[in-house]
Amino acid sequence: MKIGVIQFEPLFGEIDSNLQRTRDLIMKSDADLLVLPELFNTGYLFTSKEEALSCSEEIPGGKTTQFLCAMARERGVIIAGGVAEKSGDRIFNSAVLVSPDGYIGRYRKVHLFFEEKLWFDPGDEGFAVYDTGSCKVGIMICFDWFFPESTRILSLMGADIICHPANLVMPFCQDAMKTRCLENHVFAITANRIGTENRGGRSLSFTGESQITGPDGMVLRRAGKDSEEAMTTEIDVTAALDKRLNIYNDLFADRKPEFYGNLTACNEGR
Repeated sequence: MKIGVIQFEPLFGEIDSNLQRTRDLIMKSDADLLVLPELFNTGYLFTSKEEALSCSEEIPGGKTTQFLCAMARERGVIIAGGVAEKSGDRIFNSAVLVSPDGYIGRYRKVHLFFEEKLWFDPGDEGFAVYDTGSCKVGIMICFDWFFPESTRILSLMGADIICHPANLVMPFCQDAMKTRCLENHVFAITANRIGTENRGGRSLSFTGESQITGPDGMVLRRAGKDSEEAMTTEIDVTAALDKRLNIYNDLFADRKPEFYGNLTACNEGR
């Protein structure tokens, strides 16, 4: 199958314009599975919770999810992309997954980065893996990569491909994803954005270099630092089913969960 990523510069608050630019780029792609950046429809640098709420939408009934469903149907592609989700008076930094058959599911970001903690509620539904028919897809968002548990649990739940919408501002993720994929023998599609946002006296520059990483830790494709791209590569998704490192070591069979119990009990001692 062909997997791909859309990298571009969303304009803050200009949802219609961002959706149109996304459409233009999707139309250039022949991917079977396509990942869009985090908060691709709104931009990132909010200045208040009220502003974040005004830019948020319900899932799946909101404008952006319906747009993605229409694009998936038109192009015959599975799409994952980041959306600010409104749920009552709460706001989540979420990602939706859609297919030509419609809405599949969502993920609410568990690990919030920096001032996201001022605007968003932490994800309350945990991680999930979705069987799309052609592959099993897990989703994490941006800063989730910093926590190896995110990729591990998705892999243990059966993900072949991890869709990773992102708005990266630090230079570490792309190299770290080589290890995340190697230690779990999964594919990952990290969809970053480009450009700089200046709002409320603050400035953030995004690092681009969206990346598709293979189960052997090799970078299959990497985008430029500041270019808009619809990037694809062809993979054999069954490679993610083989968890053997060599004839003696199987990455999952060699795990020793009986010795890992303290992972969820150590916060009190830090």
